[in-house]
Amino acid sequence: MSLSSRAPWLAYYGTTPATISYPEKTMYEMVAQAAKQWPDSTAYHFMGRKTSFADFLSRIDAAAKGLIAMGISKGDRVTLCMANTPQALDCFYALNRIGAIPNMIHPLSAPQEIAFYLNASHSKAILTLDQFYEKVASVEAQLEAPCQIFLARIQDELPVHLRLLYPLSKNAKAVKPLPATGYTLWSELLKKGRNLQLPAHDGKADECAAILYSGGTTGTTKGILLSNRNFNALGLQTIAASGYREIAQMKMLSVMPIFHGFGLGIGIHTALIGGASCILVPQFSIQTYSKILRRQRPDFIPGVPTLFEALLRCKDLETVDLSFLKGIFCGGDSLSTELKKKVDDFLKAHGCREQIREGYGTTECVTASCLTPKNYAREGSIGIPFPDTYYKIVKPGTVEEVEPLQEGEICLRGPTVMLGYMDNPGETAQTLQTHADGYTWLHTGDVGFMDADGFIYFRQRLKRMIVSSGYNIYPSQLENILDGHEKVLQSCFVGVKDDYRGQRVYAFVVPMPGIVPDEALKSELLTFCQSRIAKYAMPREMEFRTELPKTAVGKVAYRILEEEVNERAEK
Repeated sequence: MSLSSRAPWLAYYGTTPATISYPEKTMYEMVAQAAKQWPDSTAYHFMGRKTSFADFLSRIDAAAKGLIAMGISKGDRVTLCMANTPQALDCFYALNRIGAIPNMIHPLSAPQEIAFYLNASHSKAILTLDQFYEKVASVEAQLEAPCQIFLARIQDELPVHLRLLYPLSKNAKAVKPLPATGYTLWSELLKKGRNLQLPAHDGKADECAAILYSGGTTGTTKGILLSNRNFNALGLQTIAASGYREIAQMKMLSVMPIFHGFGLGIGIHTALIGGASCILVPQFSIQTYSKILRRQRPDFIPGVPTLFEALLRCKDLETVDLSFLKGIFCGGDSLSTELKKKVDDFLKAHGCREQIREGYGTTECVTASCLTPKNYAREGSIGIPFPDTYYKIVKPGTVEEVEPLQEGEICLRGPTVMLGYMDNPGETAQTLQTHADGYTWLHTGDVGFMDADGFIYFRQRLKRMIVSSGYNIYPSQLENILDGHEKVLQSCFVGVKDDYRGQRVYAFVVPMPGIVPDEALKSELLTFCQSRIAKYAMPREMEFRTELPKTAVGKVAYRILEEEVNERAEK
């Protein structure tokens, strides 16, 4: 019998159930169920303002009517280019309420990236903040079909005293005066739907409920079609594996962005369906982080290693008692043994009885699919599978399972595995493969091993990817962009180890013959990148070369460059 069939990890589940019953409901129905059970509890906090579950449900319905009034209907796709704000949550669940599909993208995406996402998803509309209007409007000529622009404003959701001060804030000063036409304000959209009658909700658990993006196993951007069941199963699994039978009326620090599977699936949806409240953080800073911990005392913090490294740099937490923390969950990137020890020591010194619990997952299964058990951590391990989730390690390029402790490709199956890649059956077939046991397994493109007890260990990625502050960056895409500049012959992007971000982006560039590789050229190329590459993926350093090393088959030997620049960084 194979290791994956025996599920040896069940011996370490403690009070976690081995299996869970998953209701045949949509995401909206699960949130509505929570609102019925805890109507007066807070669904989310935003900048000092609380919204109850009952009010949240009313806001969702109002948004659903407004969307219908703007011509959005079942099956339509609407892009959310939003920070963690109330309007983003209202719109996300309102789209689910009417059977439309949110297409989630980073609000700091460059104009060309936004055009790509809108075209790839065939979006009929996009919701963004007023400060990003100019960027979104600039891509109109690149769109294959008309796309309405809906604009939300931060100040509309602030308490009265903060709303009066908002015009003096940095965010307000960053917003250029809006033109008279070309968009619909979110507040106007709500007014348009005020007198409409909402149709009955008829969504299905296995229908596509959201589109997130990933590089898959090949490192090129693909839309991931995720179902209601995927998100609901994730939420129920996460609550079960957390060690708490229920999380109602607890608080989740929702600092991870909603375009990220971790932020949306755990930071938002898991909290809401469990009756917990989300502390929405639209823009992360150490000052904001520290203030929330001191004043709002969240029970749970899900985050990437960068978030926990920042905890160590919060100077005004030196005398703060953190015993209120009930769960600290780390994913999205590898957590070094050294950083984990530093954070665990910090937590202990501040009265917290919990340690960081590492997890692992991919956007192809929303986010996490395994987690370190509450009382059974093993150094270097990313945990054990969630309930109803199975892992196996196979020889790369095959479906042949290897023995315990032997490295291979990490594969998994369970109720959170995606429906497939958007408009890409070839990649879907390569990633979702039926094995000899008759089950469909997700091939992650990551290398690791499993010990005899079922604990998983991550080693490296098969796919070429840079991970910076938890964001996945695909070098081949950046190279395609920069190689399009008339003065660039060839480029190569690699990741350099960074104590804060995990990795930062470093670019090697070979200029065209006759082009002088000077500071003026560097400035020109970086300016070229700024309108085409998201801020978090921008190269922080650029180096000119006369040629790049090649492999035996003539491809750029990026690993040589990666090793070289990392060796330099360590000296």
